[in-house]
Amino acid sequence: MGEAARGVRRAVLIGLLALAGCGRPDPLPGLPRVMLWAWERPERMSFVDPRAAGVAFLAGTVEWRGGKVEARPRYQPLEVPPGTAMVAVVRLESWTGAMPDTAAVAAEVLRAAELPRVRAVQIDFDARRSERAWYAELLRRVRRGMKAEMPLTITALASWCGSDSWITELPVADAVPMLFRMGAGEPREVREFAAGVCRSSLGVSTDEPLYAAPHGRRVWVFHPRPWTPEAYRAAMQIAGRWQ
Repeated sequence: MGEAARGVRRAVLIGLLALAGCGRPDPLPGLPRVMLWAWERPERMSFVDPRAAGVAFLAGTVEWRGGKVEARPRYQPLEVPPGTAMVAVVRLESWTGAMPDTAAVAAEVLRAAELPRVRAVQIDFDARRSERAWYAELLRRVRRGMKAEMPLTITALASWCGSDSWITELPVADAVPMLFRMGAGEPREVREFAAGVCRSSLGVSTDEPLYAAPHGRRVWVFHPRPWTPEAYRAAMQIAGRWQ
């Protein structure tokens, strides 16, 4: 067995042991303990071991200006091995003017939930404080429109998961604290997140320093360039730090 294969098996074992000992039910039981974000660029990821990692791919982007909604599907090719666990990610971008009708945005998100092989949906939105009530209503609409067995997840600013934990009442199975590309006021070291919905996952990047954060988590890894076998091996090593 090669070193790469041994590393993958080791990561899987560490993840399973961490899950068994963390004392928390897994909100996303159908997903591996490592998820790789595949953004809007050509991605050929045949080297991924489906037993060790899944792929959270950008399925589409929804943006609005002055209340008018514009949606863009994914245009770039994505190749993954058969059996890879897939999460459809929808990026929301708010520009100027009034917020749109949540029904129009929810309809675009729900299209992603119907894509082949998708096991969960994740919404990526950096909601401003003034947009939080709108976002909560959007999530309720999306949750009502999805199949009951399909999890809905979101990305979250780390500060949302602390004392300003407004997300605790949102209808989501999991919130991923983003520990990279962090702005002013975001915590640089966390012993535990106050919001329970933030206690099962972490979001990190291969090109930024690793912050002190709790262990026993599902790790979502971003890579700023197309994934390669070398980047994949590095991501598995990074993920092992929190498992």
